[in-house]
Amino acid sequence: MGYLIQGNMGSFSQKAYIPRLVFWELTEGCNLKCVHCRATAKPIRNQDELTTEEAFRVIDEIASFSDPILVLTGGEPLYRPDFFEIATYAINRGLKVALATNGTLIDQITARKIKEIGIKRVSISIDGANKQTHDGFRGIDGAFDLALQGAKFLQDAGVDVQFNTTISKHNVREIEDILRLAVEKKAVALHLFMLVPVGCGIQIADNEMLPAEQYEEVLSWFYEQSREVPLEIKATCAPHYYRIIRQKAKERGERITFQTHGMAAMTKGCLAGTGVFFISYKGKVQPCGYLPVEAGDVKQQRIEEIWNDSPVFLRLRDQSQLEGKCGICEYQHVCMGCRARAFYETGNYMAEEPYCIYEPSIVR
Repeated sequence: MGYLIQGNMGSFSQKAYIPRLVFWELTEGCNLKCVHCRATAKPIRNQDELTTEEAFRVIDEIASFSDPILVLTGGEPLYRPDFFEIATYAINRGLKVALATNGTLIDQITARKIKEIGIKRVSISIDGANKQTHDGFRGIDGAFDLALQGAKFLQDAGVDVQFNTTISKHNVREIEDILRLAVEKKAVALHLFMLVPVGCGIQIADNEMLPAEQYEEVLSWFYEQSREVPLEIKATCAPHYYRIIRQKAKERGERITFQTHGMAAMTKGCLAGTGVFFISYKGKVQPCGYLPVEAGDVKQQRIEEIWNDSPVFLRLRDQSQLEGKCGICEYQHVCMGCRARAFYETGNYMAEEPYCIYEPSIVR
């Protein structure tokens, strides 16, 4: 699903796409030292961050042509002293605002303020089922307990909490326990992120990336759990998942509908540049936070212009440019492969997904 308003996939139009999710890295400043950090976060904020006034202009431009969910992230977004000014401004402009945080800076006062300004959901990163695994990955002792405490403060204030978990070799054996933890702590959702080699993740890719076969096993397990557990489950940066659910449904003789599979039936795997874009702390625009290819600069161009006319976005919207087995795969419309992993492996974001074991039917 490319969020088409008009036209068809055979003759796509750059005006046919609207952003549904905007991820905005407010700062690269952070109080943790995560080994997989996409943002290569630092303990001191960068002087090149967009100013408060520039942030307000960005919000005005987004709201002028679209109505996405705006995810404020980092680094640690609460590191910015003007975080609440920016979030409140966006909410007052009619945008739906979510917060992605490590949770460690959320006390009772902060939680109540998040509720008061109108943020409905906060995602907290939980990268292990216990403090040893989580703190080891996050680089600071005590991070696990503080994250869970922050989650409880938010829930007590009436804010929905979602757990985000990056899966790699260090914690893959704990995913069942992480799921149980999410249920036990009454999270409304668990989103699994499959590690993408970008930022600090490049340095650990050789040791931490799951082999393609195990990647497939994890996503198959995740699908089966999605039918059993009492919370929303979503696979992120894992486009094969949308192929897998269709293969499983076919085996069971089921149809994929919103009633049977929720939002997984209404979207596709990789949305970079088609339903999603990313704004860096400097104002650089990328297809997603894990694909470090510049599509524009909010300091020099209007966001609507970047979204509609960027050659990077236009290329990503043309599925005929997919290469290798992604280009001939019968599931390309619901998967697309991870364009960021393709870029990491080959330097070409339209190359075939390197961590997919599926052989298209035309090859078989």
